[in-house]
Amino acid sequence: MTLKLVVIGGGSSYTPEIIEGVLKRHHQLPFTEIVLVDIEEGKEKVTIIAELAKRMIKEARNNINVCWTLDLEHALQDADFVTTQIRVGGLDARERDERIPLSHGFIGQETNGAGGILKAFRTIPVMIQIAEAVHRICPQAWMINFTNPAGIITEALLQHSPHKKVIGVCNIPYHMKQSAAEILEVDAAQVSLEFIGLNHFVFGRCVQINGIDYTEELTKKLDDNHVTYSPANIIQLDWSQSFIRNMKLIPNPYHQYYYQTRDMLATEWRAYENGETRAKAVKQLEKQLFSIYKDPALTKKPEQLEERGGAFYSEVACRLMDSLYNNRKDIQTVNTLNNGAIKELPDNAVIEINCKITKNGPNPVAIGSLPAAVKGDILQMKAFEELVIAAGISGNYQQAYQAFLANPLIKDEKRTKALLDEMLAANLKELPQFTIGG
Repeated sequence: MTLKLVVIGGGSSYTPEIIEGVLKRHHQLPFTEIVLVDIEEGKEKVTIIAELAKRMIKEARNNINVCWTLDLEHALQDADFVTTQIRVGGLDARERDERIPLSHGFIGQETNGAGGILKAFRTIPVMIQIAEAVHRICPQAWMINFTNPAGIITEALLQHSPHKKVIGVCNIPYHMKQSAAEILEVDAAQVSLEFIGLNHFVFGRCVQINGIDYTEELTKKLDDNHVTYSPANIIQLDWSQSFIRNMKLIPNPYHQYYYQTRDMLATEWRAYENGETRAKAVKQLEKQLFSIYKDPALTKKPEQLEERGGAFYSEVACRLMDSLYNNRKDIQTVNTLNNGAIKELPDNAVIEINCKITKNGPNPVAIGSLPAAVKGDILQMKAFEELVIAAGISGNYQQAYQAFLANPLIKDEKRTKALLDEMLAANLKELPQFTIGG
């Protein structure tokens, strides 16, 4: 029997994470073939990653066949799982996404605000082409999307591509659960945490340890000790006591952009004035990582990869594939269709929520109504996401303008058009759907 995994964006520095995850679960998830796919610009990197993957597999005394290719359609033949981790425009595009908004006085971040919108605009058409190819060549395959902005991309695929076996994943909910376990000083396997909201705008609620509610204790520890938890790719600021005490919800690290906007902008602005951005730091880290990856003596994922911000990637992606393959019926947090789980949102909206994972896909665990304290914010964010998807599909300038103005990190009628126009012009090469100007 064969089991085939195709990794689109195989030249990503994150790929050793997924190789490690596959090897860790090989008795439950017995892949026989892994194909790494990339584009011409990523040829050198995917070659390096493929050689490292082979060494990792040999070290683990496994016999998975690994190869790489630039031919997507050939790679997809007989695939069972397809993971996507692409960055259209590369890190140069990310640097534009960070620098241009900051030059206009707005947050510059790769998946939030104006930068996140442009990333979605560049990515949606490419991902739809990939999904169409998956549906045509391997319609039985599950498509696991890790490409950011993950919630927006997943909804675009589910609503606008023929392939419906699509699930979005993000390491933030997993990271939050692990952090909660560390704060409460228990094993993460004992912790359950309800998630409410959208990708990168999800809140935690109802923390339980072995079925007993520990929400008050966790929020008190966050309150008293100013405990924070942020992955490497997000600036870390403390939460105020009043926020934790009065909201009674656990924020995720990306909420700093929305509830500490001035402080985050000031921090980013200081770095910008010094010629620094996260994209610039990532470029340097990537150079270091690939130099390490080339080492023929390296047979495992290096510790330096954790600085890249992708911690728990392999755990999230491989655990999901394991549960789909083995019909585990366990609870995992994924991006999928609402289907009545949140009363205020339509069934076809993609949300980030706990689901029972079966061989037929994720079944959301209903939460009922949104908490009153954040209902308006979540509904506003979902309306914004819908505008981004519409503009990303159509290339309509008016819809793009509306999406910019609707974003809580922009919302400035006097400066929206100048920001939008500069970002569209700077990304023209990767925006074939747009005619610039309006």
